[in-house]
Amino acid sequence: MILIGGGGHCRSAIDVIELEGRYAIRGIIQPRSDGCEPLLEYPVLGEDDDLHVLLAQTPLALVTVGQIKTSAVRKRLYDLLRQHGAGLPTIVSPRANVSRHASVSEGTLVMHGALVNACAKVGVNCIVNSLALIEHDAAVGDHCHVSTGSRINGGVVIEEGCFIGSGAVLREGVRIGAGSVIGAGCIINGDVLPNSILKAEK
Repeated sequence: MILIGGGGHCRSAIDVIELEGRYAIRGIIQPRSDGCEPLLEYPVLGEDDDLHVLLAQTPLALVTVGQIKTSAVRKRLYDLLRQHGAGLPTIVSPRANVSRHASVSEGTLVMHGALVNACAKVGVNCIVNSLALIEHDAAVGDHCHVSTGSRINGGVVIEEGCFIGSGAVLREGVRIGAGSVIGAGCIINGDVLPNSILKAEK
């Protein structure tokens, strides 16, 4: 498979892909301005304009750009891959626990120590980061990042394009509006309007 985007998140994704062992990594796509040095021994194959040629040879890909303030870059890359007809597998660390009664959609990466419980749903092109918890009956929309150690309790709805910061806790049943950024350590006890930016109180 081909990884789209180098950097820190890509390194973490490589570790999960290698440990899962289902796919061999051919290399990485990133802008030339980001350099051409190999990443964890995997070569840089080109940039976005080379995708049509590279995907003809290796038709599987994963978006490995990180996401904090906005999902726009990850969403653009996902849409670009779909336009080129790429297959986008779901990657789940063998050190994670995804219930057989849960649903995790294409292009989503579930990282070490994460737990996705029964009847939870995770959309396309998401990051469920290390040690994150998505409890029963929760729904995470497309292009979201549930960051390290965050706690998404039962029945929570997270709409498209949200970022849930490290260690954030979302009370059962709350709804997080599309495009919102929930900062590290926030405790959310009520619904959040779309495109909100919340920070933990000091």
